[in-house]
Amino acid sequence: MDQIDPTVPPSGTGCVECEASGAWWLHLRRCAACGHVGCCDSSPNQHATAHAHASGHRVVQSFEPGEGWFWDYVAGEFADGPELAAPTAHPAAQPVPGPAGRVPADWARHLH
Repeated sequence: MDQIDPTVPPSGTGCVECEASGAWWLHLRRCAACGHVGCCDSSPNQHATAHAHASGHRVVQSFEPGEGWFWDYVAGEFADGPELAAPTAHPAAQPVPGPAGRVPADWARHLH
């Protein structure tokens, strides 16, 4: 699939937009085309989906430790894909939700 570039590394260890704005996330997703790391649809800001819509990059991979699944936003289903460039997840010591110090005490009330 031309929507996946296995050579592109992730953009960082956290959601690009949340890091820039001081926000927090629940889980992370990595764009399989360009490496953009965004927050999942359960997160308050849903940046991974926003990136997919804005860029046309339809496939993401979970960026959570121990998860390797891909999701195709256009098909609305799980997809197959190759191993992506390392790292394939955020650091295991990074808390979920994260990042440390920015998650409100009532974080579960803010989920979608």
